[in-house]
Amino acid sequence: MKTRFFFFLLLGGLLSAALLLGGCKPKKTMQVRQIPLEDFFKNPEKARFQISPDGKYFSFMGPYEKRMNIFVQEIGKKNAIRLTSEKDRDISVYFWKSPSRIVFLKDTGGDENFKLYGVNIDGSNLKCFTDFPKVRTEILDDLYDFPNEMIIGLNKRNPEAFDPYRLNIITGEMKQLAENPGNIQGWIVDHDGKLRAATAIVDGINTQVLYREKETEKFKPVLTTNFKESLYPMLFTFDNKNVYATSNLGRDKSAVVIFDIANGKEIQTLYENKDFDVSDVVWSHGKKRLIAANYESWKPERYYFDEEAKQLYAKIQKQLGNYTFNITSFTRAEDKFMIRAYSDRSLGGYYVYDNVKDTLQKVADLFTWLKEDELAEMLPVEFKTRDNVMVNGYLTLPVGYTMETARNLPVVVNPHGGPWARDSWGFNPEVQFLANRGYAVLQMNFRGSTGYGRNFWEKSFKQWGLTMQNDITDGTKWLIDKGIADPKRIAIYGGSYGGYATLQGIIREPDLYTAAVDYVGVSNLFTFLKTIPPYWKPMLDMMYEMVGDPKADSIQFIATSPALNADKIKTPLFVAQGKNDPRVNINESDQMVNALKKRGITVEYMIKDNEGHGFHNEENRFDFYRAMEKFLGQHLK
Repeated sequence: MKTRFFFFLLLGGLLSAALLLGGCKPKKTMQVRQIPLEDFFKNPEKARFQISPDGKYFSFMGPYEKRMNIFVQEIGKKNAIRLTSEKDRDISVYFWKSPSRIVFLKDTGGDENFKLYGVNIDGSNLKCFTDFPKVRTEILDDLYDFPNEMIIGLNKRNPEAFDPYRLNIITGEMKQLAENPGNIQGWIVDHDGKLRAATAIVDGINTQVLYREKETEKFKPVLTTNFKESLYPMLFTFDNKNVYATSNLGRDKSAVVIFDIANGKEIQTLYENKDFDVSDVVWSHGKKRLIAANYESWKPERYYFDEEAKQLYAKIQKQLGNYTFNITSFTRAEDKFMIRAYSDRSLGGYYVYDNVKDTLQKVADLFTWLKEDELAEMLPVEFKTRDNVMVNGYLTLPVGYTMETARNLPVVVNPHGGPWARDSWGFNPEVQFLANRGYAVLQMNFRGSTGYGRNFWEKSFKQWGLTMQNDITDGTKWLIDKGIADPKRIAIYGGSYGGYATLQGIIREPDLYTAAVDYVGVSNLFTFLKTIPPYWKPMLDMMYEMVGDPKADSIQFIATSPALNADKIKTPLFVAQGKNDPRVNINESDQMVNALKKRGITVEYMIKDNEGHGFHNEENRFDFYRAMEKFLGQHLK
């Protein structure tokens, strides 16, 4: 789990929420069983399986008192042991730290101030390592080769900066390794467990790679670039001399390179795709070599560096057929692997693959109550915008329809959050729910979406509510022009940045959408930039360049802040918000709702007191979806 410099996780991280529409049925010749709402959105019986480092056990997340907790089961036996008993909130992240101990993160009420815990696999020695108020814990490096230690980041000293600590996960003892001067955003550890590199922001808009030969030395800058052109170290080469990195220096698409970190220069390009950014790499801890580079076209893809690994993946793929798969964990000997297989119509299941015996043993199926033949395919589409930019996306049609036969369907346009993220192919419960009810769903990777290169990303700068919004509008009109969408029955729904795009959509195009749902969305660019989490503040100048400067771009902000243009809204609107949201403050939704109420316009508003940036608790998801179904059923008859 080497840490790369993570540029922004601005408005993503949402738990998927469905837009539920009632009142539309498929044609009689295409009737499909109406699947109960809860079947799409209830917690799975088991999920997020991992295999232990010694291969004797597997772990999984399962419900206890309606919250997802950690269980461990010996391979070959039927009974599992529940290690945790959380009743207030699901556990966010967990992983095996050693053959006998598991660590996990959990926040309170969605505040994203995660605390780190450890527990033995028999449930004993449960310990909270970072029980500090209003402090966020980040995993910097799991120190794979050091079973009792890991490196974490804490913003305990300064809310805006994370200092690195070496933590003993048995005793809880912590040792601070360095003091963050306030601008370091990532730390990189070598294969001997030494903290030797970092990535930082300097002058507000430049990124910098820092390096030291030994932990006793001071960090020195070796490369400084404007944030638009950057190099992200992922891990040291296995001789600890250079680093493997993704880089778009002098190129449009991010490539995998070897970077001479002592001298601050690229020395070799290992893989570059002409159409898509490489996102990261996979490597073998035991064999000490790179395995593959990951990138995403309309589906996840890999480029293999290692022929033996390529054959391994091919053997697994042959047994799984058409399912896409990931390796989620593996034994220290790398002879057994936990496999997650899935498709666009199935959450799939988990398998243990034995590389010695070449056997694939199913551990569990997910969401067994959903049947693939009742669910819809996620089709790749593309269209050109009014200014001749090609935009890729996905169209999901109700079962029984094709691009040729789908005509005058009700549609949900679903812009993604981020906005510097992307929609991806795979199983999406809210999309499948809509398709099951007879609705087409359009998702598009509008300009600024990641994975398509630097130029496409930069086209989004200072374009919130402008050309980015045009892409969404043009996609909607493209679907109308093809005859697929009924122009009188189109809804727009989005979460986070997608919520902002929803609000801006019904302001810019008041006659295009019949109904709208804003889920934890930004409504006022001025106030949004004042209420960001403290650890985003070192990146504020970058955000000014990407979103806009409240002073220099004030006229534009006034025009593109939905709460300041509520007089233009006539589309029925539903707003949902978590009270503890640290990314999009509840004031964003409050002021939008109040602006409409002042005009005497009724707007439905749901607030959940124990949620943050998205509704994670099962009962809150159900409430949201039921209210959404009723609201939109009234307007999209």
